[in-house]
Amino acid sequence: MTKAPKLLVVGGGPVGVVSAVAATQAGFDVELIEAATEIDTRPRASTTHPSTLEMIDRIGLLDRFIAEGLVAREFQFWDRETGTLVATFDHELLRNDTRFPFVVQTEQHKLARMGLDKLRESGVNVRFGVRAVSCTQDADHVSVEVETAEGPETLVADWVIAADGGRSAMRKSLGVSFDGYTWPERFIVLTILDDMHALGGFAFRSYFAGIGEWANLFKVAGDDGKGRWRAVFPTAVDESDEEALSDARALARLEGLYPLERPYQIVHKNLYAVHQRVAETFRVGRVLLAGDSGHVNNPIGGLGLNFGVHDATDAVATLSAVALRGEDSAALDHYSRRRRLLNVKFVQEQTIANKKRLEERDSAARKASLDALRATAADTVRARAFLLRSSLIESVREAAEVA
Repeated sequence: MTKAPKLLVVGGGPVGVVSAVAATQAGFDVELIEAATEIDTRPRASTTHPSTLEMIDRIGLLDRFIAEGLVAREFQFWDRETGTLVATFDHELLRNDTRFPFVVQTEQHKLARMGLDKLRESGVNVRFGVRAVSCTQDADHVSVEVETAEGPETLVADWVIAADGGRSAMRKSLGVSFDGYTWPERFIVLTILDDMHALGGFAFRSYFAGIGEWANLFKVAGDDGKGRWRAVFPTAVDESDEEALSDARALARLEGLYPLERPYQIVHKNLYAVHQRVAETFRVGRVLLAGDSGHVNNPIGGLGLNFGVHDATDAVATLSAVALRGEDSAALDHYSRRRRLLNVKFVQEQTIANKKRLEERDSAARKASLDALRATAADTVRARAFLLRSSLIESVREAAEVA
């Protein structure tokens, strides 16, 4: 029997784990390494779109994924200035386009956790506390220098998928530029136990346009399954960490979104910088970039992780064609071109536009934007087109057309 090609996946987040599961099922000899010693459970991505659910289903994780999350057919846009609902979009309009006409609100660490369980059941070598430092390669292999608790080590593989995040050591070692910019404001996430649907009638995904301050609101199940809400706000450019994270400022932000007669039940706060960047290439020799190592963006619309899972699926399919079925290695350059073009068009452009829509201050432009949303939601043809794009179904369809 021909020996299975060795694939090293660098990064144990959801993109790396999905890559590893898909590659194992395809027939690769997989090893996965992660710099951290445990799964990162901080509040991060949670919305999983229909196109991505198709991919999670293909690797056999969807039943558990749905069971540990919340199904949401609808999402809403609100006007903070008037406190009125502008538009509701219902994924049921996509019932003829996908088997899953809804999103699932499942925290990204849960996807990583269930994927790791599947890898371990399959006997895949999964190593946490192993940090990739650099890599070199020749015509046949990639050598990755890593640091472990026992000291430095060199891992050798036929191929590498680098899914080691926005600060990717692999991308830097390969000399790939990461062009773009960082937004001047940061985003703060406040996790609360208060039921915002019962209180204000808010959908599990709600976006609030505001002249003074925009906001996003999402419900997730939580590890205990009891449910909690995440409220996302921008900080002022000159706002200090201490001020943004203070109880007084956090409560003021929440009260400004929806006033209560009692204090909100805040259980977690997270403050982070936000970037819009895309790697100049997603492939160098035998190394493919996937997820945040290749692209980062603001989270409005929930597109970054979804596109990262699409990267993972595409990377494994491309490597399978080349390494397992003997197709021309030009397919690897096609992967790079395809992932970069689609990210710019469907993630970068869309998330920037989403942010601009919510933060627009010019009264005429703001009114026109909200009126356009209202009219789109009221027209089933236009609403379906909006959903095809926002759910990345359109990007999956267009992937086959990228030359």
